Amino acid sequence: MTVAEFRRMALSFPETVQSSHMDHPDFRVAGKVFATLGYFDKGWGMIKLMPDQQETFVAAEPKVFVPAKGKWGERGATCVHLKSAKATTLKRAMREAWTNAAPKRLAGKLQEA
Repeated sequence: MTVAEFRRMALSFPETVQSSHMDHPDFRVAGKVFATLGYFDKGWGMIKLMPDQQETFVAAEPKVFVPAKGKWGERGATCVHLKSAKATTLKRAMREAWTNAAPKRLAGKLQEA
């Protein structure tokens, strides 16, 4: 997974826009961040999962998904090692992150598709 592929994947979700937060590109739906690039270092991304979702992805792919440090990580912020990530796995995780952030009207449409 490259930075460009991560960006393309994030922007493929309905009504997603790229913005910036704390000097990192981020991806938002309805104003809510669900993914960022360059956090905590180059070659990494971050997706905002629920803690139980994070636990599942970290257990399944510990070389790809790592909880962020501190309270952010405890709340589900999950770092993604891009070089180790496979598109199919990251797409599933990013879909969860997008669905968590999206308004119900949008999230429901994606689940129906």
